[in-house]
Amino acid sequence: MPRARRDSGRSPGSTTRRSRTRSSTRYAGASTPWPELRSRGSVDPANAGDGTRPGRDGTVRLGDRVFGGLAKGSGITLLLIMAAIAVFLTIRAVVAISRDEGNFLTTFEWDANSHPPVFGIAVLLFGTVVSSLIAIVLAMPVAVGIALFISHYAPRRLAAPIGYLVDLLAAVPSIVYGLWGALYLVPRLTGFYEWLDHLFGWTGILSYNGTPARSLMSVGILLAIMILPIITSVTREIFRQTPRAHQEAALALGATRWEVITTTVLPFGRSGIISATMLGLGRALGETMAVATVLSPSFLINASLLESGGGTFAQNIASQFKEATSMGRDALIASGLVLFVLTLLVNGAARLIIARRREYAGNAG
Repeated sequence: MPRARRDSGRSPGSTTRRSRTRSSTRYAGASTPWPELRSRGSVDPANAGDGTRPGRDGTVRLGDRVFGGLAKGSGITLLLIMAAIAVFLTIRAVVAISRDEGNFLTTFEWDANSHPPVFGIAVLLFGTVVSSLIAIVLAMPVAVGIALFISHYAPRRLAAPIGYLVDLLAAVPSIVYGLWGALYLVPRLTGFYEWLDHLFGWTGILSYNGTPARSLMSVGILLAIMILPIITSVTREIFRQTPRAHQEAALALGATRWEVITTTVLPFGRSGIISATMLGLGRALGETMAVATVLSPSFLINASLLESGGGTFAQNIASQFKEATSMGRDALIASGLVLFVLTLLVNGAARLIIARRREYAGNAG
């Protein structure tokens, strides 16, 4: 009874204040890690990204330390390899360019074995860029269509074999593509080129004089076939990662399958499509054997893409390196440096585009 009187004498406000004080003290203590837990394996945020994790006694395990060291070493090794390649190409290129009697960027001639040497990359740069762009323009829409068919239209029994066939085509050696292109594709493009000349020959770009179709257009078509599996495989995996909830929400609103693809799948996979396209473009820029087998090289820029002639960096290096003199090899290495820089610029531009799209998407969200 005395205790009951004491409790009854307390005001409701004081009881509420005491309960609030105890609750705030309890939550404040919970927000601060206990010393024994802190010593048992909490990770220091400052060291959370170094690839190591402390054990129960606060020390880093040997396996984590070894794995972290190997991971760091792999990254450093990659940077060192890239730096070594860039330094080697630059040193040899400077030697060649300093002795060049022509303009390295604008000369339409390649006679690096003469005295004095005269060589330029104008024809090679034009042929490399044009053939690669033709390949991308032809391959990207077809690759996106195949990826959409495999991921959203084809039955599972049909999607699996088609996906396997696409992956198999990506593993075919380039020399096989080159032989197939030279012996089968090029002879059958003659009629197609005559048809293009009949319709668009007045433009000059698509005029055809009846010579064998060993032209930049033929190279671009062959490169499109070669990079098609690469773009398709990457794009297919990106489309499969589209959130299921987004697609079901669009269907619930009455959207058709095509509207679901245009409103959810394609916007979600846009960055992936760009990445896949740039990956295919990098393959097309550096392709060697297939181009050397199909193209009829000449140091001349033709107004028509259907006429024989032209050249690319990789094709010129492969065809002349074996018989080149010391000066000629330095000149070829200089052209290789330009191809190296061109590839880096393409990949850098792709990453910049993807980063900006992600930033825009984040701000929009």
